[in-house]
Amino acid sequence: MKAMAAKEVTKKVIQNEKLFILDVRNESDFNDWKIEGKNFEYLNVPYFNLLDGAEAILDKIPADKELLIVCAKEGSSVMIAEMIEEAGREASYLKGGMKAWSEHLEPVKVGDLKDGGEMYQFVRIGKGCLSYMVISNGAAAVVDATRMTEVFTDFAAEKNAEIKHVFDTHLHADHISGGRKIAEKTGASYWLPPKDAEEVTFEYKSLEDGNEVMIGSTKISIQAVYSPGHTIGSTSFVVDNRYLLSGDILFIDSIGRPDLSGKAGDWAGDLRETLYKRYKELSGELAVMPAHFMIIDELNKDGSVSEKLGTLFAKNHGLNIDDEAEFRTLVSENLPPQPNAYQEIRETNMGKISPDEEKQREMEIGPNRCAVR
Repeated sequence: MKAMAAKEVTKKVIQNEKLFILDVRNESDFNDWKIEGKNFEYLNVPYFNLLDGAEAILDKIPADKELLIVCAKEGSSVMIAEMIEEAGREASYLKGGMKAWSEHLEPVKVGDLKDGGEMYQFVRIGKGCLSYMVISNGAAAVVDATRMTEVFTDFAAEKNAEIKHVFDTHLHADHISGGRKIAEKTGASYWLPPKDAEEVTFEYKSLEDGNEVMIGSTKISIQAVYSPGHTIGSTSFVVDNRYLLSGDILFIDSIGRPDLSGKAGDWAGDLRETLYKRYKELSGELAVMPAHFMIIDELNKDGSVSEKLGTLFAKNHGLNIDDEAEFRTLVSENLPPQPNAYQEIRETNMGKISPDEEKQREMEIGPNRCAVR
């Protein structure tokens, strides 16, 4: 019996490897959120149904496929893996359980920048969150950081880069931002759209349309583009005239939802104007890099998530609804469930409450729910 780390499972997802997963969480938890892979197969049997032994399910587990046993925090999967091995079959368990899966970040280099420097995407594979780091001449900027801040500070140190700027494209409602914590630790400037920051309890730099923030001493710039709709302050970035960091406004296979502040009716029009007018004025050659992905099919072969803006205007259903009333209906009715604890997450990101680390984990459990398809 061996422990399989979230990083190993992520590699299998990206490389489309085969894996059979025995998930021993409750059925409702499994149906709500599970490890996804194009060539993964699943069996969900709650661990309490296996306390007397695993013999009854052995014929449901293929003998020719690698077996991974998954639970919430690890303990139950270790117990079941031992039973499986005692029955003569090999098994691995997910180290740290779904808690570890939710928190793993996989850095992927997405390109070199024109005047020197690099662009990285940090893929939070289990949660669907995407963060970014721009590095140039020993300086770095971080966009939409998660609460696992050491991943970003350690990565910058490995690249001999000092984090100078930290940005949030909007006030997040589905995950806790690590932006302010990184800024406090490194002395970097923390930028937030002022229209999303009316209730925050801390100081920040005002991120507004037309801001240009140089990274390093080269001509790599992060240009802010006001793009409301998901929130009233949502702001996109054009980086190096090559990349469009779209926040939660536009995804690869979906568009942002405008309802997480209870203002879907008011913000649906803003969302449409951003997608159908503001983004239409941008170059179709820009590579769209969103703050989330919704389904595993959105991953590229290298594990990154991106697509040209022109391609999305041709293929993304949310960008091709001519009738405005139909568009409003799509983004304001029959929406998927709202993110778990999203009001508490918003208050945490405002600085109003300071839950401990375990509470923060609980608040974030579950899939990405920022999109409308």
